[in-house]
Amino acid sequence: MATVDTLVAEGLVKNFPGVRAVDHVSFRVRAGEIVGLLGPNGAGKTTTLRMLAGILTPDAGRVSISGLDLHRRPLEAKRRLGFLSGDTQLYNRLTPREVLRYFGELYGLGGSPLERRIDTLTEQLEMTEFASRPCGTLSAGQKQRANIARAFLHEPDLLILDEPTTALDVISGQFIVDTIQRERAAGKAVLFSTHIMSEAEYLCDRILLIHRGALFDAGTLDELLAHSGQQNLTDAFLHHVGRGRPTQGS
Repeated sequence: MATVDTLVAEGLVKNFPGVRAVDHVSFRVRAGEIVGLLGPNGAGKTTTLRMLAGILTPDAGRVSISGLDLHRRPLEAKRRLGFLSGDTQLYNRLTPREVLRYFGELYGLGGSPLERRIDTLTEQLEMTEFASRPCGTLSAGQKQRANIARAFLHEPDLLILDEPTTALDVISGQFIVDTIQRERAAGKAVLFSTHIMSEAEYLCDRILLIHRGALFDAGTLDELLAHSGQQNLTDAFLHHVGRGRPTQGS
């Protein structure tokens, strides 16, 4: 059976005054695959993800989600994705359950199916202890679990996660990693950004290396090491940055 491309990005360009933040970026993410977008702060990761999620409009290029053109059919395409940004906030006066109920209704869910889905996520993400507490009283790790529940709520085909483990302790960070792996096993396509090399090595089926808005290489960890002639991902990345000639990934 042919592998399905859940996300297709072709030739994405985004300019801001005086800078090209994203420079002709192209890649694909398949169903049942975790792809990492790896680069330092300011490399263009967040801008790329926001274009993929329909928050920013690219100056050039196109995005397709589950075969739906994001520009031509934005509402249908966005229903197929769950997006978690690095600065996602919760309503402090609402509980996680109330937040999930609110967003579920925005997605057109309701009644018993929505309540069952909230119960399932609360159990899977081990939120029972704090699901009825105001979000303003939660720890960073608890808030991140609630945010991930919100992104997963409508069971999207594609998950776009912007540095989901940033500022979390080791236990919370590992819990998020385990959750992402479970979504891959369920056949979801996952794209997440990180600047943590070890996280990308451990979690990703394929890795996209980005610097100054351009992809410098793409492939499995073994392929990236072979391309660069290096022994680890950090050295491979530094090798490509030093070479200074971007190449597009598949």
